[in-house]
Amino acid sequence: MVGPLTPRLSPRRAALVTCALMVALSTAACTGDGEPTPPPSSNGAGGGGEKPRQVTFGAYGSEEEVAAFQDVVDSFNATSKTRKVTLKSWPDHEAALADVLAGNAPDAFLTSRIDLGELVEAEALQPVSLLLDERGVDFGDRFSRDAVDAFAMDDELQCMAYSGSPMVIYYNTDLVDFDRMERRLLDVPTADEDGVRDRWTLAEFEAAARFASRRGDRRGIWIDPTLQGLAPFIYSGDGQVFDDDREPTSLAFSDDNTREALSETLAILRDSTLTPTNAQLARATPVQLFKRGELAMIAGFRTLVPELRDAEDLDFDVLPMPTLDTRATVGDISGLCISADSEVQGDAADFIAYAVSDEAISTVASTGYIVPANTQVAASPEFLAPELEPTNSEVFNSSIRYMEVPPFIDQRLELIDAVTPLLESLVTAPGILDLEGVTEEIDAVSQPILSPEEETESPSESPSESPSE
Repeated sequence: MVGPLTPRLSPRRAALVTCALMVALSTAACTGDGEPTPPPSSNGAGGGGEKPRQVTFGAYGSEEEVAAFQDVVDSFNATSKTRKVTLKSWPDHEAALADVLAGNAPDAFLTSRIDLGELVEAEALQPVSLLLDERGVDFGDRFSRDAVDAFAMDDELQCMAYSGSPMVIYYNTDLVDFDRMERRLLDVPTADEDGVRDRWTLAEFEAAARFASRRGDRRGIWIDPTLQGLAPFIYSGDGQVFDDDREPTSLAFSDDNTREALSETLAILRDSTLTPTNAQLARATPVQLFKRGELAMIAGFRTLVPELRDAEDLDFDVLPMPTLDTRATVGDISGLCISADSEVQGDAADFIAYAVSDEAISTVASTGYIVPANTQVAASPEFLAPELEPTNSEVFNSSIRYMEVPPFIDQRLELIDAVTPLLESLVTAPGILDLEGVTEEIDAVSQPILSPEEETESPSESPSESPSE
């Protein structure tokens, strides 16, 4: 699940969620080991000869993820004779959203954080706070607070946080050899006592790109010229992608801080000696170039891990997105929701309580595609997989707390289509860059999409009045 551009949780939004959760948690009953002990469902008792109640669970993802979800469903079904969960799968979250909004929602389903606004507005969700509270789900230390907070709206926890996927930098450890760079007195990220490098500056990022590009046709870095690709650099430079993080009316690329962050970043991304040539990009995608050893670094999400593990002769690791002023990244958070139309909401809550337990989420985390919101599993060998690459998987866990969560935008795809050509010109157009002109144009193009009502409210002369009147 490749995450869409996604701003960071603001302190005021986190405070709102904390208040909402405190109401729910005032009656909480949590088990000591973090595994839920669901009470009998309130949907009616399943007597001796009665058929089990039917519950549907909808999920999306890769074939491996869907297969893991099926294992979770099978394990849950093995514990009960009074209800049976059936898995329904979609190819992606867009297909899931369309199905739910069309009235075909499963009883419980996986959703993306960026779809939460539409689902709440459509009254498609049954908030999960009290239902999961009653089933002993510990909202405290056992789950990422940032991930849980992301699913709060209207003073309710609308869905239970399940997983996250922050954008990080993947690097080829043969091409970016920090030990050799350090011996040459080049800028490198500082390692802790265990040799782990978990933060680096834009200058160190540039030094790594130049070191990797010093021979032949190898190139140092590729960042997608999109809102999502540029957003981490903008936020890290204390800029803004949108003019408002709740109800945006425009992009904010002409903001002074945003322009400054872009100026520093584009000095690297527009350097033709560091980025793939047009000929290279014509014959292969950046990911393919990375897998072949022709590209040293790419930005990506956790979903890349299984594909890169399967690549031949590729040694890789991960680092956070580089820091300009403050740490920042973007990404996606997924959650498990209950349909407002479900007739078996108690059973659906029982299943979600099981699905976020250590045992169940470990099954899905072991596929390598997700970063569990369950902090116990996120720190476990099932996720960290110390025998596999990347060695520094803890970077995914630490990056979630710096992840920007976007405002709700109904016209998201329309906005992306409108501004991407201009963003591509920022990063790839040859010649001298008119940063001021292009950023102003980006903002202007975004405004009719993000705030169409302002276009229609401009004063105009009434056709019934003559000029003399």
